[in-house]
Amino acid sequence: MIDRPMYYEKIIQFVNKPFIKVLTGVRRCGKSTMMLLIQQLLKEQGIKKEQIISINFESMAYYDLRDSRSLYTYICEAVKKIEGKIYLFFDEVQVVDKWEEAINSFLLDFPSDIYITGSNSKLLSSEISTLLTGRYIHIKMQGLSFQEMLSFREHKGNVKSQNDLLWLYIRRGGFPAVHIADYDERASYAIISGIYDSIVLRDVVQRYNIRNVDLLNRIMQFIMDTVGSTISAKRIFDYFKSQYRSVDINTIYTYLDALVSSFIISKVQRYDIQGKELLKTQEKYYLADHGIQHAVFGYRDRHISGILENIVYHELIRRGYEVFIGKLGTMEVDFIAKNPQTRVYVQVAYRIEQISTLEREFAPLLAIRDSYPKFVVTMDSHFRDSIEGVKHIGLFQFLTDNSLY
Repeated sequence: MIDRPMYYEKIIQFVNKPFIKVLTGVRRCGKSTMMLLIQQLLKEQGIKKEQIISINFESMAYYDLRDSRSLYTYICEAVKKIEGKIYLFFDEVQVVDKWEEAINSFLLDFPSDIYITGSNSKLLSSEISTLLTGRYIHIKMQGLSFQEMLSFREHKGNVKSQNDLLWLYIRRGGFPAVHIADYDERASYAIISGIYDSIVLRDVVQRYNIRNVDLLNRIMQFIMDTVGSTISAKRIFDYFKSQYRSVDINTIYTYLDALVSSFIISKVQRYDIQGKELLKTQEKYYLADHGIQHAVFGYRDRHISGILENIVYHELIRRGYEVFIGKLGTMEVDFIAKNPQTRVYVQVAYRIEQISTLEREFAPLLAIRDSYPKFVVTMDSHFRDSIEGVKHIGLFQFLTDNSLY
């Protein structure tokens, strides 16, 4: 199992505390493994294995428990045979109809410590949040960060140069399954392709009763092909129209929402830096893992700028920032990242080899008149001096230097 200290340490501080531990994230990002690590910790602390009940609701073994009443009855019967606190681990709990009612009852009816996972952002809808208000902590998991991949491969004794490891991450992505063995690129993409198909089928098509699966896949492929570009449902509609395909724009909106809810893509809104307001059009979409794009299209050099943006976006999210696309007059800032204490501005480019590229990447950041950190992140081998406080740094440093921002 891959150790994930960033998430593990967040969770263990709530072990044996009266809060439901809710882990969400795209399928196969490591949620189930994290549950196993917590169970292992409990056993090391002296909890008997009989006190731990673990259920994966996607297993046919628990098919009859997919409604709240059946689940409640099953757990209550099991509790009668167990002494002491019960530790409940429920994987993919969104499969259970009205699961929140059963969970709420477990909290009320007997001493329990509860952990649940879900692969859908609607897991904590307003109705569920109201029922469980003040009783849960939410931890959203992502695939492996570059630092996590480095740590894991170092532990396995894989010795490569920094540049080789960075390119390995760029070309393979961060799904844990890709890094548990020394798979070659073809095998890695086969694994990711299987994960992608599973997400689309189980978390999108089945959950949202998608009728036109071909259209769904074409929308997803359009997003993959345009990562790093602003997109709207209207732009997708116009693209299909140019291909002589008749599509209802409302269906596009519905399918985009379903894809976002499954965590396979993230929608990032634009923020007007001068007007200090969110804009309602021309958002960007980023993939849950950039390896998905490679698995579908194969690695393509022309996608590199979007892939680098995708990696930087997830690193900012991982570090606790809320992320937006910046608009400053006619100029665009790739990312404005905010938290309660500070903000960070980031431009991302593959390389800065020409003066025109230098001016294009630095100009938006130089036009922002505040003192917050500003970075131009590239894959260059040599880096320019800071210009009026704007730092030019490498992607490797951006992903590994925890004191930088």
